[in-house]
Amino acid sequence: MSKPGDADHELSRRLSSEQSSLKSADGPTLTLRAEELAVTKEAVETDRLRVSKHTHTRIVAVDEDLLRNTAEIETVPIGRQISEMPSLRHEGETIIIPIVEEVIHVERRLVLKEEIRITQRKITEKFHDDVTLRYQEAVVTRQSGSEVVDNTSAKQSK
Repeated sequence: MSKPGDADHELSRRLSSEQSSLKSADGPTLTLRAEELAVTKEAVETDRLRVSKHTHTRIVAVDEDLLRNTAEIETVPIGRQISEMPSLRHEGETIIIPIVEEVIHVERRLVLKEEIRITQRKITEKFHDDVTLRYQEAVVTRQSGSEVVDNTSAKQSK
């Protein structure tokens, strides 16, 4: 590797030899000099950021009205002779489904054997429960250049 002064010494030696050859040919000469600059870039780590997530929990009380439908099924024996097929019908909140049976006698007759009654009721009840909810927050930590440690090599050695 050359010293800074060596370049100046080499340049002046080269110029004096050129001057002497030019002087001998044409007389007085003009010497031109130029400086050159070489610029390079280098990445330097100054700070490092670390982002981590922390999960927390909190308890939230839930107070809501829940709607539940129930159905009561009741079978009512009838046992009466009918002349035509009855249709499904409604009486208030109750749906009545007729069940018919053909009975062979000397003649064929329809006998209403029974009815199934389904009554729907809507019940509102209070619901209370404590529910655990999770949430996350980000924590950002800045490490200055003097505190920066190469964690990748530390993890690989473990």
